[in-house]
Amino acid sequence: MPSRRIRHAWLTAAAAASLAFTGLAAPAQAEDVPRGASDPTVQEPRTAETTLSPLAARAWTSPGGAASPGDFTLSPGALNSETTTRVSRLDSVLPKSGVQNLLAGANRTVDPWCSRDPFGTAADPDVKYCLQSDDSVSREWVPQGFTGVSDAKDDELWGAAGNIQLFASYDGWDPGRENDPNPAAGDCTTAELEADDACNQKGVRITFVQSRTNPATGTPEVKYRHVLLGWTYVNSADHVSFDGLHASEYPIQKGVHAGGIVWYGNYLYVADTRNGLRVFDMRYIMDLDPDGAPSTHDAMGADTDGVKTTADVQDKTKVGRHDNVWYSFGYRYVMPQVAAWKFKADLGNPSGSYTCVATGAPKASYISLDRSTNPDRLLMGEYCRPETDHPSTGRIASYPVAALEGRSADVTAEGWANYLPLANGGAQGAAANGGTLYVNESKGTDEPGNLWRYEWSGGALVAKGQAIKTARGAEDLYVERGTGRLWSLSEHRPGSATDCTANRDAADPAGTDYCQRVLYGHKLSWVDGRP
Repeated sequence: MPSRRIRHAWLTAAAAASLAFTGLAAPAQAEDVPRGASDPTVQEPRTAETTLSPLAARAWTSPGGAASPGDFTLSPGALNSETTTRVSRLDSVLPKSGVQNLLAGANRTVDPWCSRDPFGTAADPDVKYCLQSDDSVSREWVPQGFTGVSDAKDDELWGAAGNIQLFASYDGWDPGRENDPNPAAGDCTTAELEADDACNQKGVRITFVQSRTNPATGTPEVKYRHVLLGWTYVNSADHVSFDGLHASEYPIQKGVHAGGIVWYGNYLYVADTRNGLRVFDMRYIMDLDPDGAPSTHDAMGADTDGVKTTADVQDKTKVGRHDNVWYSFGYRYVMPQVAAWKFKADLGNPSGSYTCVATGAPKASYISLDRSTNPDRLLMGEYCRPETDHPSTGRIASYPVAALEGRSADVTAEGWANYLPLANGGAQGAAANGGTLYVNESKGTDEPGNLWRYEWSGGALVAKGQAIKTARGAEDLYVERGTGRLWSLSEHRPGSATDCTANRDAADPAGTDYCQRVLYGHKLSWVDGRP
């Protein structure tokens, strides 16, 4: 087999050259050539990038001080109308599943309170969910964003279903990187693709989790199911199709990081770091295996030409429509993007760096929902590592979330924006409740993270007590109002050069316990009562 990195088979030399020039990632294993504005490599949102003056890097007030809400202004995506048309076409071809049906057929099981312990010397949480072993140590999928039905509905029920959490994971094996000199991170070689479907550029998946009573045994259980996120396009045969999510972020990571997610009403908002928000709709979860028997290759509908199609959820190497067969990297469920919001201001954050400028478009590193205010607010914040020339510790602001459902006019942050008071940056997630802002700060792989509490005073964010030690690799935050829990999840896994290979203790020399991923919830009353 050739040692060079290969492009996917459908791509012409001219198209490949064009993509290499623009820095965009090619769709995985698409045999039907995309056409025109429907090119799946041109995905919304796409915020304009520029080089800002040095003053933009230094024009900050102080940790916790006021920032400009106007920099956070979001504009409707330019392709929203076209995206709506394509999703409607896809809806006419593929059957749908509601959230409750998806949960009823959840095929994976959580092991509550297993031996995995990413907390070390930090206090144990109120509840801990351990994922199945392959998800817990997966090199391919890295968990990030967190939300749930408490965000989605005021009564915390989706129909009759409650106790639902959602988390997002990005493809950390090959998330759409282009021309990466690291062979382990670039496009698939032929041998790699044949050996392991993980080499495909799959983008982002959302995992639905539910605590419930088993209807057959009457015993409590926690089950979960993965759903692939998709981007629709029209190919050269004039068929609607879909690919995984891709976006240009920076050389460190090309792909949608999904560092924060918010489920509100019918819509799921997913953070796209350098661009804004991607929007999905719970009413459009496509089911490629309605009878639940993968080997039967169920009949799907017909597109505008009337040609009948089928689906194959056993072949994990393809995605979208190929020769009248639908593929989805082996996932039964696919949820297509329905709209986008992009930053109105130009983005001047340095490419290839974790530093942040102090003005211009922010990074959408994480998002969350605050239902303790009127109106409900979507919070958005930045992950930054301050340096001398870029001292910003990251900005955070909020939007009236209902305004994002209109998609006909700009939406501006709701009156306030602040720099985070973190001394060294590294905010992985933030959530607000009752006037308190909770922030997860990462501290590397070998020590617990910090959970900080802040409050607004005189227009600034000020510390409220000391840092609370929490899990290693702590990520996004989610407030579950009914149970009074502050949820998060850990991202690290054993066996990676950067995750959990150094400074292991004698009791766990392989890092297999403290590094395996868990979902967890602290009682808010416990958090608020810490000194």
